[in-house]
Amino acid sequence: MTVLLSWRHTPWLVLSILSLISFASAHMIEVTASRKECFFEDLHEHDQMTVTYQVGEGGHLDIDFWLTDPENIVLTKHIRESTGTTSITAEKDGRYEYCFSNQMSTVADKMVSFNVHGIIYVSEEDVTAPVEREIRSLAIGLTSVKDEQEYIVVRERRHRDTAESTCDRVKWWSVLQALVLVAVVAWQVYYLKSFFEVKRVI
Repeated sequence: MTVLLSWRHTPWLVLSILSLISFASAHMIEVTASRKECFFEDLHEHDQMTVTYQVGEGGHLDIDFWLTDPENIVLTKHIRESTGTTSITAEKDGRYEYCFSNQMSTVADKMVSFNVHGIIYVSEEDVTAPVEREIRSLAIGLTSVKDEQEYIVVRERRHRDTAESTCDRVKWWSVLQALVLVAVVAWQVYYLKSFFEVKRVI
């Protein structure tokens, strides 16, 4: 079956694609000890926003996270989580702020990767072509796949670092055991040899 797009639908088609693409981003930040990093998005009523994050390095791999609305009311709050996701639908126009806090730590810096994506609200009256709705749906699905892939990459790097660290510890523990064994054998040989020494009295 062939689908023909009329020119009156084309502007809305392009606008839908550009809106979905512009409202999607991925970041990697370092949150130093005793500090916090905050970001914001300007949303309109009925816009949707999703924030997904993962702590990749530092300390116990935990971070505090919260998201507030334009009136500074906390909508979501996570305490000492290594990974998390939150989704909101804006109930009013304004600036929505989200923060990553490492204030609980006085020594360890944290590396945090996070993705922000959303859906700019377009009423059904403005989106009339079935193709436009399908493209919007595909764009949302592609964004979710992209976020999942980035999450898998961060998780794989985290597990690889843990495995390499464990391997190094096992290696040095084996070296230490070998040195202790050699020292004990040398001491036993010296101690037993002293029993067979002939002591002369002049």
